[in-house]
Amino acid sequence: MPKKVVVGVVTSDKATKSRRVEVSRLVKHATYGKYIRRKAVCFAHDEDEMCQSGDTVEIIESRPRSKKKRWELVRVVEKSRLIDLASMRAAAKAEARESSDL
Repeated sequence: MPKKVVVGVVTSDKATKSRRVEVSRLVKHATYGKYIRRKAVCFAHDEDEMCQSGDTVEIIESRPRSKKKRWELVRVVEKSRLIDLASMRAAAKAEARESSDL
């Protein structure tokens, strides 16, 4: 039986070598026919810690590595384009202080 391969978005990278991945899908409502978004949360093993929060990744089924980890990271499909606003503001404040000191 082939292993399942799914694509999802990393929502947490706080744990060492573990990633929380949300896999979203569309399901048609039985009565009304409207499509509804559903999501599944998978915990994946990331040996090299190559993905971060917000990245789109491909994961594959694997042997159980812990109580919740049943998936393994295959590759990073797309890196996150999120900008850390706090660090940008801190850098802008530091630059403003340096220019005002001169």
